[in-house]
Amino acid sequence: MTLPDIDPVLLHIGPLALRWYALAYVAGIALGWWYLTRVIHKESLWAPYPAPLSRENLEDLIIWMALGIILGGRVGYVLFYDLAPILKNPLQFFKVWEGGMSFHGGFIGVCIAGVLYSRRHSINPWTLGDLLACAAPIGLFFGRIANFINGELWGRTTDAPWGMVFCNRYTPVDVYGHCVAGYLPRHPSQLYEAVLEGIVLFVVGYLLVHVWRKLRQPGLIMGVFIAGYGLARVLVEFVREPDAQMLPFFKHVITMGQTLSLLMIMGGAIAIWLALRGKTLPAGFTTTNETKAPDGLA
Repeated sequence: MTLPDIDPVLLHIGPLALRWYALAYVAGIALGWWYLTRVIHKESLWAPYPAPLSRENLEDLIIWMALGIILGGRVGYVLFYDLAPILKNPLQFFKVWEGGMSFHGGFIGVCIAGVLYSRRHSINPWTLGDLLACAAPIGLFFGRIANFINGELWGRTTDAPWGMVFCNRYTPVDVYGHCVAGYLPRHPSQLYEAVLEGIVLFVVGYLLVHVWRKLRQPGLIMGVFIAGYGLARVLVEFVREPDAQMLPFFKHVITMGQTLSLLMIMGGAIAIWLALRGKTLPAGFTTTNETKAPDGLA
């Protein structure tokens, strides 16, 4: 199979170009906001305590998170994956339309923004993390689909029947006019990640929230998401082509993505442990085992 001829630019408006990648960010944030609105308005998910956020708080939170994603994603990519060009030309940092965003950097940016927001509004940061973990897979799904459309972050070569040649009239070419990804079939690793990081993690989060009512154990959903993403990323990195500019160690021994994701697995496991032991509950709150929701809300 060959990558379909999908123009990375969805629409040209004069000198401006609306790219699928930018649309993925907008769609992820907008749908995440819509989903979280439904979650905070469903009282039975929080009973016997009220939801920690109002609609107005949520609208304010989205702005904070968007800044954390964009700034953290860009800074993370530069520091973790491609610092040399920025040292030569610092203005290159601002050319985000040329690509170069890191999930792990965006994750750190969101964590920092979340902690600052929770302190400012006196919200339990563990609960805030749970809410963000519910919505994050939506953005991850659209982001990976955009990676696929752009013909970037492809996998290693394969002889699997679903292998794909990442070469069309829109994909990057080298100085000789040849496709950067070459002409051999590769794993469509972007689609693997869209399924695991997007669909699977969303379903797991949905079950934790709506079926098992785990919002009453702050930090548990966040921990499951963090560890789940780390595990999914570690697995996919075995078939994902490392960035060309990485040092040999991060190509042939362990990739940078795996290194950072292993840290996420450990961090997620710690959050799960703390949540299960009731260490993340605010003062005066009791664990779900010690409370009973009002009739009709269980």
